[in-house]
Amino acid sequence: MSASDTKDWNAQIIEEFRENDGEVGGPFEGAPLLLLHHTGARTGRVRVTPLMYKDLDDGFAVFASKGGAPTNPDWLHNIVANPEVEVELGAEAVPAQAEVLEGGDREPIWEDWKDEWPQFAEYEQKTDREIPVIVLRPTG
Repeated sequence: MSASDTKDWNAQIIEEFRENDGEVGGPFEGAPLLLLHHTGARTGRVRVTPLMYKDLDDGFAVFASKGGAPTNPDWLHNIVANPEVEVELGAEAVPAQAEVLEGGDREPIWEDWKDEWPQFAEYEQKTDREIPVIVLRPTG
């Protein structure tokens, strides 16, 4: 999928998400979905990316899988450079702080996620990189 195709596909998901208070169909039907607002590392422009998430006691985990591609998604670079983000869930948006988890903090969340959503285990098999796990902790 080209960058412009991905952008168009994301735009359709975002529109459907907002029209239906966070519910979407297609490949995300029944999946927990949020919209991550993040600031471009080079441009400073706010971007919005739909992502599946896992509820945590102190926030939400998202996963930089990029479908098992050999490189990380652009949004990961943006949140590393600018960890102040906004999380849109249904009709609510909350400010949050993003943190990329490492080692022992990452593993239990990642293993649980693969059990819940086996396609993420498939993504892991497609790539040599460790798929980053990011926690979004509400700050507001």
